[in-house]
Amino acid sequence: MSATVSVLSWNVNGIRAVYKKGFLEWLQQEAPDVLCIQETKARADQLPEDLINPPGYRTFWSAAEKKGYSGVAVFTKIKPTAVTTSLGIDRFDAEGRFIRIDFADFTLFNVYFPNGKRDRERLDFKLTFYDAFFDMIEKLRKTNNRLMFCGDLNTAHNEIDLARPKENETVSGFLPIERRWIDKVVAHGHVDTFRHFHPEKIQYTWWDLKTRARERNIGWRLDYVFVTRELLPSVKSAFILTEVLGSDHCPVGLKLEQKVNR
Repeated sequence: MSATVSVLSWNVNGIRAVYKKGFLEWLQQEAPDVLCIQETKARADQLPEDLINPPGYRTFWSAAEKKGYSGVAVFTKIKPTAVTTSLGIDRFDAEGRFIRIDFADFTLFNVYFPNGKRDRERLDFKLTFYDAFFDMIEKLRKTNNRLMFCGDLNTAHNEIDLARPKENETVSGFLPIERRWIDKVVAHGHVDTFRHFHPEKIQYTWWDLKTRARERNIGWRLDYVFVTRELLPSVKSAFILTEVLGSDHCPVGLKLEQKVNR
C-alpha cells in the first residue's frame, strides 16, 4: 500500500520540559507518521506512561549513561522491521545519540550529533562521530540505498544557514572543518531536503535563548533531514515549522510517498 508519510525531527531540549508545555497535545494535533526527537535528557523509566505509550504510536528510546544529558527517541505510527540504538562504538553509544529504524521501504537514522563548542577535545569528539556515522551509512548504502537521516547536526552548512556568518567563522558550529563534512555528505549523494526544495530561502531552526534571539530571528539552521539521491524521487516536500514553540529549536520535516506497513 502506498501513502503519504510525514517525518518530523525536533530537538526538544528536554522531553520532560516540553511534556509540561503540551507536547502530547501537539503530537496528536500534528500527527506525524514518524517523529524523531533529540536531547531528551531522560531515561524512559523517568517518564510518564502517556509519554511512553501515546495513542497510535510505538516509541523507542536511547538514553545517555549520564543523567539529564543527550538522548534520542522515535515515535512512529508505522511498524518497523528492525530497531537498533548502537553505532557499535562504546564512547558514542554511552551518550545515547543514535537510533536506526528499518521500515519496509526505507531506513531512517535519528541522530543527535555532538556539540563541539566546549573545547578542542569535544570538537575532536564531534568530528570523529561525524566520520564514524558517515562510514556506517556509506557501508550500508552498498546493500540498501533508500536511506534517510535526520537530527541536530550542530553545524550550519553555508552562510545562508545562519544570521551572522562572518562573526561566527571561528565558532564551532560554523567552522570550515565542520562544514566540509556536510560538503562531503552532499558530494556522496545525500540530499539536504530543505535546501533542495528551497534553495534560496532563509529560515532557521535554532535560536539562543539567553539573548532572546528568536524574537529577532537571529538564528542558525542546525537541524536537517537528508535522504539518499535514490530516495529523493519519493520526497514531495520539505519544511521548517518555525511557529512551533517549547524548545530553543523548532521541528523540521518532509513528506514522501512510500509503501507502508502500519
